Amino acid sequence: MLTPSLIIVLITVVINMMGVGLSWPILPALVRELSGGTVSETAAIYGLMAVIYALMQFTFAPLLGGLSDRFGRKPVMLIALTALGLDNILLAWAPSIEWVFFGRLVGGILASSMAIANAYVTDVTTKEDRAAGFGLIGAAFGLGFIIGPVAGGILGEIDLRLPFYCAAALSLLNVAFGIVMLRETLPKEKRSKKSLALSNPLSSVSWLAKNNILLMLGFALFFATTMERGLESIWVLFTQERYGWGMKEAGSSLALVGICFVFVQGFLVARVVKRFGEMKVLVFGMSLSASLYLFLSFNTVGIISFWGIVPHIIGWGCATPALQALASHQIDESEQGYLQGALSGVTGLSAIIGPAISTAMFSYFTSESAPIYFPGAFFLFGAIFLLLAAAFGSRAKIPAQENEHKNDA
Repeated sequence: MLTPSLIIVLITVVINMMGVGLSWPILPALVRELSGGTVSETAAIYGLMAVIYALMQFTFAPLLGGLSDRFGRKPVMLIALTALGLDNILLAWAPSIEWVFFGRLVGGILASSMAIANAYVTDVTTKEDRAAGFGLIGAAFGLGFIIGPVAGGILGEIDLRLPFYCAAALSLLNVAFGIVMLRETLPKEKRSKKSLALSNPLSSVSWLAKNNILLMLGFALFFATTMERGLESIWVLFTQERYGWGMKEAGSSLALVGICFVFVQGFLVARVVKRFGEMKVLVFGMSLSASLYLFLSFNTVGIISFWGIVPHIIGWGCATPALQALASHQIDESEQGYLQGALSGVTGLSAIIGPAISTAMFSYFTSESAPIYFPGAFFLFGAIFLLLAAAFGSRAKIPAQENEHKNDA
């Protein structure tokens, strides 16, 4: 299954995510430095940035996916990576909070390069191997996050702007690597003739709704990713407030997430999907993540949460590629980029709502006006919605099985 084309795509994702991971642990500190606010005020500002970032991702992900279907994967990927490098330079230079807002806006537009990477997977894998292929993309994502957040935490304590310069250098290095090594995997005769006017978030979401299987999977993805994006938005702030962690501890916890992703998506996914099937893996994985959220909402011991994040990564890490594989089975080759863009649009929409909810709840329940001090309130809320994700995923079971029988026939 590990073809040369897939290996090159995986290397591209690793380099890209190293750059993203470098800036993650220090962005809240930069926001606090430029705004001069309290932890509660910083959470509110950071949450607004996350919403803007996600709004741009929601708006532009279907367009990038549609462009890759129309003009090929390679040129769209390289343009996105180049612009991402320039955006990191902007963030490193930003003299005010307004410039950071602008940088996050641009970054959100470019965040959909992962949708193009997923479209690459559909180009070079069979249906039987597709969940494992998506798992390998997740493993590459995780490998980048092993190195990036730890390095970002260490470099951020030397100079708060240094990780952004390093992230920019990695992005531009990735462009040079892609120009030389990345090949086009979507031949001209298989490219979509669909109008790019349809590559907008509303059209892509309504397109998903026309297929009952994709509709159920879309709901499952929406609820689960809303809660995941919420966790990501407050993790650094939450661990600082609840456990007294610094940037090094936060970066180390994110590196643990990366290590788990490498193991789970690079090794475990292919085996559990082969044994139990995509649907069972999807439902069990979402349920396992829900149990971790419930635990986080009340736990007060840092080291327990540090290692307790592992069950969430096992659940989420197995469920997501299983869901993507189920969705990709419903669509032919000429629309795989559009599908991945549509799914990225769903995650973009959830990333608008998730950070808004999590940062608002965290800000409120750590403020003096809250009736109780409860920094883990969001995680209790999140456990409920992850169970809803499992429920919607299970609703796609019967149609999905029928569709597989039709394909076999």
